[in-house]
Amino acid sequence: MTAMTVQWVQWEWGVKMSHDLNSDWETIDSKKLKRVFKFKGFLKTMSFVNAVAWEANRQMHHPDMEVTFNTCTINITTHDEGNTLTDKDYKLAKGIDSLE
Repeated sequence: MTAMTVQWVQWEWGVKMSHDLNSDWETIDSKKLKRVFKFKGFLKTMSFVNAVAWEANRQMHHPDMEVTFNTCTINITTHDEGNTLTDKDYKLAKGIDSLE
């Protein structure tokens, strides 16, 4: 299998996996998944952040999160695979989707 074939298979696989996610997820530079969650206030935001932390720990795959008063921006990539998208990222995104 050539490098070009491997890239195509990874791209096709990522496209198929992304169809299982909420449409609010964005793929950034084919390297990470990003989604912004908005809430009515600080406590709802923090409750969501804690739920994400539990899910991430359960899966042993931890996202980068930016938290403000009423938003949580989540970026998911696989750092130990060279900051690229892997099945771990799609699986975590799907788990986060289930928290809504």
